[in-house]
Amino acid sequence: MEEMEEELKCPVCGSFYREPIILPCSHNLCQACARNILVQTPDSESPQSRRASGSAVSDYDYLDLDKMSLYSEADSGYGSYGGFASAPTTPCQKSPNGVRVFPPAAPPPPAALAPPPPPPRNACLTCPQCHRSLVLDERGLRGFPRNRLLEGVIDRYQQGRAAALRCQLCEKAPKEAAVMCEQCDVFYCEPCRLRCHPPRGPLAKHRLVPPAQGRVSRRLSPRKISTCTDHELENHSMYCVQCKSPVCYQCLEEGKHSSHEVKALGAMWKLHKSQLSQALNGLSDRAKEAKEFLVQLRNMVQQIQENSVEFEACLVAQCDALIDALNRRKAQLLSRVNKEHEHKLKVVRDQISHCTVKLRQTTGLMEYCLEVIKENDPSGFLQISDALIRRVHLTEDQWGKGTLTPRMTTDFDLNLDNGPLLQSIHQLDFVQMKVSSPVPAPPILQLEECCTHNNSATLSWKQPPLSTVQVEGYILELDDGNGGQFREVYVGKETMCTVDGLHFNSTYSARVKAFNKTGVSPYSKTLVLQTSEVDIKKMVAVAWFSFDPASAHADIIFSNDNLTVTCNSYDDRVVLGKTGFSKGLHYWELSIDRYDNHPDPAFGVARIDVLKDAMLGKDDKAWAMYVDNNRSWFMHNNSHTNRTEGGITKGATVGVLLDLTRRTLTFSINEDQQGPVAFENLEGLFFPAVSLNRNVQVTLHTGLPVPEFYASRSAMQ
Repeated sequence: MEEMEEELKCPVCGSFYREPIILPCSHNLCQACARNILVQTPDSESPQSRRASGSAVSDYDYLDLDKMSLYSEADSGYGSYGGFASAPTTPCQKSPNGVRVFPPAAPPPPAALAPPPPPPRNACLTCPQCHRSLVLDERGLRGFPRNRLLEGVIDRYQQGRAAALRCQLCEKAPKEAAVMCEQCDVFYCEPCRLRCHPPRGPLAKHRLVPPAQGRVSRRLSPRKISTCTDHELENHSMYCVQCKSPVCYQCLEEGKHSSHEVKALGAMWKLHKSQLSQALNGLSDRAKEAKEFLVQLRNMVQQIQENSVEFEACLVAQCDALIDALNRRKAQLLSRVNKEHEHKLKVVRDQISHCTVKLRQTTGLMEYCLEVIKENDPSGFLQISDALIRRVHLTEDQWGKGTLTPRMTTDFDLNLDNGPLLQSIHQLDFVQMKVSSPVPAPPILQLEECCTHNNSATLSWKQPPLSTVQVEGYILELDDGNGGQFREVYVGKETMCTVDGLHFNSTYSARVKAFNKTGVSPYSKTLVLQTSEVDIKKMVAVAWFSFDPASAHADIIFSNDNLTVTCNSYDDRVVLGKTGFSKGLHYWELSIDRYDNHPDPAFGVARIDVLKDAMLGKDDKAWAMYVDNNRSWFMHNNSHTNRTEGGITKGATVGVLLDLTRRTLTFSINEDQQGPVAFENLEGLFFPAVSLNRNVQVTLHTGLPVPEFYASRSAMQ
């Protein structure tokens, strides 16, 4: 019942309707409130002049009076309204619910001082709910019918409220009513009666009765029968279908409804009751759904709170796991730094010990030679002088072969690549999975752009022409060249990729798929690729390659289509070839174009991550032969072995033979083998490599046959 109370209150005064009237717009107003919000204007004034003169208007003065809705006989059912005379308007004030009302007019002045009667005026009423403006006829508010039905509903509602016999004026918790005023029709507790209804003045004549008696008298008060607004003495007997209003017999005989279609009042009453009941059934179903929906929303509030707690706990656990993984990785990296630290100290200490012993021997030899020079026996001196001179020269040469060069740098060449991780942390965010966004279509491999060269393969792909799904990246997969499992070789946004380091004379299968936030597409069709074959006659895998500027040290200078290299530094710098080898027999040569001041360049193979600012072979990522103008040494992980006489000069040729079938590395100078097999048990991916300084320039020659010394040895085996 409490929800219905808003339907029973006047929009102007905010109280229950008293003597409600029905406006042509179907809304209701108290008769007194309707009288208070009337706007009265002279007939001779236009709406524009009324606005210009500043005439008092209601709270709805933003509606231009020249745009008022003038209801005809056909659309209103209440006839057209003419003007009538009324008192001038006075400044308005606000009712309890904020709507402006006009106070009662001042009492008329004495007859001697009274001004002449005002000219006839039109009265305009603006509905406070739909803001439609209505012009009254000569009957004024009497032209609007009384809503007797609404009065009855209000009476029953107030009787139900009065059953509790509570005061109607208490602001907070209503107290028990002590009396009821029959004139005011209000229940009062004793404090509210003394404050709001004192027994003096006009209120002294009001009759106060006990609450129970007041409730009975209110319930027994007779309700007036609804009569015709045009013929007050006639009761409604028929219903005008066109005007949608009850009419009396006289309206049908001589009134404006004489030509309209009418039906029996009782039949239309039952029909509209049935229609209202059916509409209420539908509205009741909607109200039931609304209640269930509210229960669902309240359950959602609880579920959201529970899910929020669970999600926060999951988020904290995930972040803690990342922190733990970072701490573990930090410990591993610190362990590597400590190992590098111990390795550097060991190398430097070993070199200190070696130089100390060498220096002590050299000092002893120098002191001995000085004592020999002091002797005055020519024959005795000549007996030992030749051997002594050779010993001095040999010792001097030993000091000149890198002995006075530090074998280890003080810098830690361990650059922590934390950029991608920091970027990933900054981009760490929640991924909103949108069901409406589908996964991408499978990419299409562009066969005309896919090719192989030596032991590398280049693949190109694209999205289907009619695909509109957003793609965030691609995943390229290759098998192992023997029909084995596929493995990822590229993940990124590009649509072309070159894969190096494949086996020669092998068949690879390639496929690609696309992905976005929603998921991963199906694979494209599989493409079969064939790498370069091995030349059986030459017993060598036919591979043509050049030096790689992308992986070389910045001091390396390239020319001759990246086949010739030198350096702009006196320190040794490393440059690699573009092609890596993991299978087969490979041979290449390097011709010495310039050789000044007897430097010792190094030739061999290396991993892709070899040190680029030290002699080849100083770390465990390279296998090399370094050579000067007299002799050569093999070096790996800074260990020197197999000193061999015979050096290089300008115009000489150094050959490198990598046999990954036998897993060996052999060197030659001027097509003759230099020393024994340099290294054995090689396995993995190797790149041709050279280290040199500014005193050396070399040119690379590839795709060569195996030299005779190795071919004859292989034939014998």
